[in-house]
Amino acid sequence: MLEDITVGTTGTLERLITEEYCTTRGDYQIFSTPDLVLLLEAAAIEALAPHLPEGQSSVGTTIDIAHSAATLKGQTVTCTATVSEVDRRRVVFDIVATDEFDTVCTGKHERFVVDLEKFGARLAEKAEKVATR
Repeated sequence: MLEDITVGTTGTLERLITEEYCTTRGDYQIFSTPDLVLLLEAAAIEALAPHLPEGQSSVGTTIDIAHSAATLKGQTVTCTATVSEVDRRRVVFDIVATDEFDTVCTGKHERFVVDLEKFGARLAEKAEKVATR
């Protein structure tokens, strides 16, 4: 089903911005950039999910965004990840996030499709090294 991933495939998620997703600037609680990154990654994962066979997942490899507008606690952010390029296991997304008034973020995000068994084996090797240091 990996071949079903095509340019234009999208994933969209909405998030009500609550205190747990905020940082404080002056008197205001605003949506934090790290939490924005988590949301955009989740939107990309959402786009890929129906196209990945059992035993495969994806990992993020690059993020290049401009977080250009503040979103206040209590607002809702909508993030859309749209596939703009597919090169074998490499999938690139155009990212757009908006709130009720502004474009909050634009940019690119890249993910690689991985075989969970092989990926898990590499992680197990690394975990062994960590445990013996």
